[in-house]
Amino acid sequence: MISLLLLLSLVFAQAPATVQPSSPSTLSQAWDAEHRDYGPTPLLDHAALQPWLAATVKESGGLITIEEIGRSLEGRPISHLTLGRGPFHVLLWSQMHGDEATATSALLDILHYVSRRRSSPEVQRLLDSLTLHIVPMLNPDGAQRFQRRNAQGIDINRDALLLQTPEGRILKELRDRLNPSLGFNLHNQNWRTSAGSSRKPASISLLAVAFDEARTETPGRVLAKKACAVIRGTLEAFVPGQVARYDDEFEVRAFGDNVTKWGTPVVLIETGPLAGAQADRELVRLNFVAILAALDAIASGGVHQADPVAYESLPMNASDLFTVLVKGATIATGTAIPPFLGDVGLTSSRVVRGADARGPRRAVQALRIEDLGDLRVFAALETIDAAGLVLAPSQGWNAGDTVTVPDWAAFRSERAIAPGSALDLALLKETGKGTYRVDRVIPSETALGVR
Repeated sequence: MISLLLLLSLVFAQAPATVQPSSPSTLSQAWDAEHRDYGPTPLLDHAALQPWLAATVKESGGLITIEEIGRSLEGRPISHLTLGRGPFHVLLWSQMHGDEATATSALLDILHYVSRRRSSPEVQRLLDSLTLHIVPMLNPDGAQRFQRRNAQGIDINRDALLLQTPEGRILKELRDRLNPSLGFNLHNQNWRTSAGSSRKPASISLLAVAFDEARTETPGRVLAKKACAVIRGTLEAFVPGQVARYDDEFEVRAFGDNVTKWGTPVVLIETGPLAGAQADRELVRLNFVAILAALDAIASGGVHQADPVAYESLPMNASDLFTVLVKGATIATGTAIPPFLGDVGLTSSRVVRGADARGPRRAVQALRIEDLGDLRVFAALETIDAAGLVLAPSQGWNAGDTVTVPDWAAFRSERAIAPGSALDLALLKETGKGTYRVDRVIPSETALGVR
């Protein structure tokens, strides 16, 4: 079998030297031009994905091929798309966890970009040097339920050895058939994840996956580290200080670790929290730019010059980030106890609500109280200075309302402020004895709009 180093030298030798690497700004502008609206990320399930795959293959005019490589437990087809004609094969798989769809959208955008710009020097180099294999949705049953696990209740990413899930067997069989030179394992991570002690969100976390407890370095793992270094250098232009490193402790059951052990070094990309109303949209952009930058560096040979230290020096993932942190409020819990000064930290998750009287399936950001008290050591995507304000459970109040509460110590609410609670919160400013103006309402759920 041809060695990885020899294969890389062949790829580098045939890469056109006159084509300059794509810059971060160029890739971002390409995404602006080619991105399509797939709807809110959590709603990208198997049924929504299929028309996009069919349209992508059709518009490619034979550039992209598609095959069904198996079916999920509940019989949903799992697709494998192929493009390119180069000797260096790359396998990318997404939505192994059904509720982690950000990279799936980015992969669709990459397919569309390559199809639309196939005559550009950059895409020509990509197609000549690489052959890409893309599994955009490995866990369609989980995606249908918007849950991490498959229909059996098994975490596919912990089934690499027993192979009790049909989805896990499909991925193993594909890897064994292709024996790709590099893999990209694409996920989403908890929105509490921060970049080390920086107090910044870990919007993207990277891992050059180890295949043993000693974290042995092989040429393949060095290549994965260099690809991660390229990604870091690219993304720092967009989210400086918000790229982190995922824990590289060997997990004997995990697919990434075992795919690496079976001969395909793996780059793990975990998409995390980002501030702003357009966070979901911008996270798709970051994935698009990151993946294409890494692929371009391999196709051009630029990955050979990347310094693994740029990856190794990344801050490690930590879990000390709130979505919203209300600081210094007078907290009226709604349990008929005297108010007290403190902070309230809220965390968020993406949730899919089923069709009901309010309309069809919809995606929301759901907030819940994670902690309260003295939270000065934590950071947040949004920090609210609540000094001089009362924080209380909202009673259907709106910003600007005037409300009367004679005694907060006697105030009772059906839903109270406590760790684990999910409720609308109101910040109120006293305007007279027992009279308050609602300064702001923090809703427990916010609709996620289309991207």
